[in-house]
Amino acid sequence: MDAASVSLLREVLASTGWVERTRELGLALRTTRSSGGLLVVGTPEDEPWHVTAHLADEARLSGLSQLSPTLLRWTPPENAPPHLRVGLDRLKETRRGETLFVVAERRAPVPLLERVDDARRTGATILALDGGDPELESLAHDAIAVPSDDGPVSFDVAQHLVSTAAGEVRRLRLRERLARLAERVTGPRVPD
Repeated sequence: MDAASVSLLREVLASTGWVERTRELGLALRTTRSSGGLLVVGTPEDEPWHVTAHLADEARLSGLSQLSPTLLRWTPPENAPPHLRVGLDRLKETRRGETLFVVAERRAPVPLLERVDDARRTGATILALDGGDPELESLAHDAIAVPSDDGPVSFDVAQHLVSTAAGEVRRLRLRERLARLAERVTGPRVPD
């Protein structure tokens, strides 16, 4: 999906809340302090190649080196290039200032949940894009659940929206940041 398609999609989804939620998660991905400190992991059956590639593109195009992702693989082949043979053991080295982005359309298996919990305890920020996994979401600092029904956004589209938002260089004004903080604390504003 190219930038024009994502822009059109955002216009179509403007009134649904999806644009704001994916923008918040995308901006949260940028809190990683170092290049390579954004760790992306999926389930053994579905490694998140797609969103990892888009985040790498966004890092390059935006000049935000902290968006350069490290794909964590369940069983990386030994003969793969170095950037494609990083295994889950990397999670043992996770530290404060790094971000673990879990992308799992289906329920996360127990071994992944245990490793996510360990990474959280060491101070890593945990973000998730999932299909509605309450256990994973309880471990995440921020998460978006993408329902598998025929809603306005598919899991693939949500990945595009989040990765594009992560690369946006636009800075929020103080008033916008305060409004978002107030909404998070008090909940969304309900019309009378």
